Amino acid sequence: MQYTPKAMPARAIRGAEEVRRASTCGAGFVGDSLNRNMFVSLFCALKRVSSEVKKWRPAGADRGFTFLHHNLTIAYHRTNLLARYGSWSANANGGELESLGYKEGYRVDMDIPDGTWANAPSFHDILIFNTGHWWWAPSKFDPVKSPMLFFERGQPVIPPLPLMLGWTSSLALFCFSCNVRKNSDISSSSSPLIPYFPSERRIQSLSKSLILFVEKNMHPGGLKFFRTQSPRHFEGGDWDQGGSCLRLQPLLPEQVEELFSIKNNGTNVESRLVNQHLFKAIEGSNFHILDITHMTEFRADAHPSTAGGKRHDDCMHWCLPGITDTWNDLFIMHLNSIKVRN
Repeated sequence: MQYTPKAMPARAIRGAEEVRRASTCGAGFVGDSLNRNMFVSLFCALKRVSSEVKKWRPAGADRGFTFLHHNLTIAYHRTNLLARYGSWSANANGGELESLGYKEGYRVDMDIPDGTWANAPSFHDILIFNTGHWWWAPSKFDPVKSPMLFFERGQPVIPPLPLMLGWTSSLALFCFSCNVRKNSDISSSSSPLIPYFPSERRIQSLSKSLILFVEKNMHPGGLKFFRTQSPRHFEGGDWDQGGSCLRLQPLLPEQVEELFSIKNNGTNVESRLVNQHLFKAIEGSNFHILDITHMTEFRADAHPSTAGGKRHDDCMHWCLPGITDTWNDLFIMHLNSIKVRN
């Protein structure tokens, strides 16, 4: 799919109607700044065909708008990890983590949603999630100086989980918390998610409370999407190492593999690695996958680069109009296909 300015009004009208048909309370984008990128893209498209717009934010949302002509609300809930987290320091009286030598870090409560989106399931009929970029942000979560320390039911997970396992476990718990199937025996030992948790006991106890949370708060029939990882295109180093993306044309297939191949340990391989764990974590849930990764890998030319107003090249976010409009095209197509199936 290619961005075509002349087609934007028709696409926006079609998009507004598809979202409206699938929802009585609108759509919520939940995630980091890459989901904000997608949210802004949809807002700009809708604004072209619906000039009567009212600013309105659901509880916890970073921003939100209601398009009065279509009676449609879209909102963005900013959250870096999806799970609740905050700084942690060693207690002078000691504890399990202190006995292992930990002095400070970030406490990540895997079974508790971040407050910015905890109320989103009770308001929106459609939710579009993403996560991943902040889980691999050494400038924030230094694995030595300020590691992520995972907690379940208020207690630290001992032994401390490696980052990848913690991410998968947290994501799987979150997916269960957004699962509206009321009769699923997801605590069964046959669940494909259990191998990604420290023990079967934890998933059995936590899944019950999270299902109750969702049954109480999620609209029946709500649609949940998880957008796959948005690829970065840093070449010659990472963002803080002089990396750049000064390209005028999309990449060729062989260039894509050079940057992203897991087999060849490409320089931007983390997007595909994140997706592998995402796919495993949401197995057994009724999430819809919005897979934008591979088609976006070609678009090294679509970043703000030096025009982003930052001290370094921005090879992570996306120019508007551009590739995020295509993400929303894909999203609308999914809504339409779900409507046809139902």
